Amino acid sequence: MFIEFLRTNKIAAGILTFLRIYLGWSWLSAGWGKVTGDPFNAAGYLNGAVNNPVMSQEQVVYPTYVAFLENFALPYADMFSFMVAWGEVLVGLGLILGVLTTWAAFFGIVMNFAFMFAGTISTNPWMVLITIFILAAGYNAGRFGGDRWVMPYLKGKIFKMRENR
Repeated sequence: MFIEFLRTNKIAAGILTFLRIYLGWSWLSAGWGKVTGDPFNAAGYLNGAVNNPVMSQEQVVYPTYVAFLENFALPYADMFSFMVAWGEVLVGLGLILGVLTTWAAFFGIVMNFAFMFAGTISTNPWMVLITIFILAAGYNAGRFGGDRWVMPYLKGKIFKMRENR
């Protein structure tokens, strides 16, 4: 019943618009300085996450994530720096404008979990909670945004491609 409310109700769409813009501004403001300011380098953050992993009772809580950071992310820190900076900006713009809202929310929550696995708490749990509501609402989260025009256009293109096969 609550999911149906989130997915179909105009009042829910209005509330979700406010949450979406708040969340989008959080992402955009986090990424903007990384893109426009001094060159952003995630290597220091990645080294800190590897050297000080999340621990519980003297054991590393996420050993596979630490191995991923150490063996893949650190050697390609420049690529990860680019992806984080632009990912934050694009997720923020998508949420603020309400364009590809579900995709923006999905990639935002992926980044939130990556930061939490690395041991950064900050506002990430709060952002995850808000994002869950946006993801559960689906199209209705972008109803008062660009998705109102973008999603029907994309659906028309996709179904047209399928018919031409």
